[in-house]
Amino acid sequence: MSQTTSPAVPEELLGETTLLRFATAGSVDDGKSTLVGRLLHDSKSILTDQLEAVEAASTARGQEAPDLALLTDGLRAEREQGITIDVAYRYFATARRRFILADTPGHVQYTRNMVTGASTAELAVVLVDARNGVVEQTRRHAAVAALLRVPHVVLAVNKMDLVDYRESVFAAIAEEFTTYAASLGVPEITTIPISALAGDNVVEPSANMDWYGGPTVLEHLETVPASHDLTDCHARFPVQYVIRPQTPELPDYRGYAGQIAAGTFRVGERVTVLPSGRTTTITGIDLLGKPVRTAWTPQSATLLLADDIDISRGDLIVPTGDAPATSQDVEATVCHVADRPLTVGQRVLLKHTTRTVKAIVKEIPSRLTLDDLSQHPEPGQLVANDIGRVKVRVAEPLALDAYADSRRTGSFLLIDPADGTTLAAGMAGEAFASPTAAPEPVIEDVDEEGWDF
Repeated sequence: MSQTTSPAVPEELLGETTLLRFATAGSVDDGKSTLVGRLLHDSKSILTDQLEAVEAASTARGQEAPDLALLTDGLRAEREQGITIDVAYRYFATARRRFILADTPGHVQYTRNMVTGASTAELAVVLVDARNGVVEQTRRHAAVAALLRVPHVVLAVNKMDLVDYRESVFAAIAEEFTTYAASLGVPEITTIPISALAGDNVVEPSANMDWYGGPTVLEHLETVPASHDLTDCHARFPVQYVIRPQTPELPDYRGYAGQIAAGTFRVGERVTVLPSGRTTTITGIDLLGKPVRTAWTPQSATLLLADDIDISRGDLIVPTGDAPATSQDVEATVCHVADRPLTVGQRVLLKHTTRTVKAIVKEIPSRLTLDDLSQHPEPGQLVANDIGRVKVRVAEPLALDAYADSRRTGSFLLIDPADGTTLAAGMAGEAFASPTAAPEPVIEDVDEEGWDF
């Protein structure tokens, strides 16, 4: 996948403990819960009372060893009762890195929940049962990871103990998956043979697979490069709030506050405000109440500008010469997450970063069949868990990047204006890794009352 030129990492970041967000996916009974439990147990990331509760529950079931899958069962019960959004999050850390793990459901009807969990992930662990190999659900999970542009994918071939730790079994599965995932544009694929139940190659190297010389799962998680917008994306600053104290001490202070969505901003840099297109210079940056020379993603900062420009919430500040084109026509891939369908002609709200505008679904050109990646043309609507292409007309110009270039500023939500329900999560540009078409020019005639853009 093509990447933009990477700016230098500020010295302030060097030496810091990095954070890795990753998601797990796998078919039912592939051992995903056991893998998560093994990671937490063997990395000493669970409390003593949690382990004692698992041991007691396992003994009550007549099991000789603790069933580590029980470490996630409590959260799964919450999901079944509809308390959460069907994604369980676990937080743990080692001496080398901090982790946020999104444990996503494996059933086909929960595709939308994998999208939720993997949307911010920098790595996805896809499990397969060594006895079954690559199945339909495996291909589906690989396709979702590719759609979401997850930069690192790990294939964990589990239950190697049930196939006598044979290298030939692992090699065949690894080759089939790697070929398929690479065809989808997944930039990096790592394959690891494991037994989550026995602990082989999860945290400690396996004595049963001396033919494997690669990293364990935890070792790979600790050493894989953490993907940051700072190093590979265009600088983008969505304005969230305009600060004007108008106090005797700060009578003329006007700052534009928000979280940097991508890249780095520096004092003295020429910037452009979108959608107006006005240009100015950054005269100051306030961070945690103190002036700094540089700020980067994902810091929350306040920018001070040389000129008095009309800027409000939802505007986007970008480096002059590196501004995305603005357009009222958005073509994107969406995952439909609501129970009610999305139909052609439907009036919606489109939320992009801090900007929310009226929009109309003009066309649904196709629905993606994840089983074989075929396109079903002109479906007329998208229902829950569907992934499809949509063309949306918005009331005001938007500055969207291609999702392939920036997951933060290339994504958006479609919202029901009647009750605020999220209908779909969108990714601007092409579905899988491929060149992105240029946005169409802005058309200014908008009928606000009729929503006929």
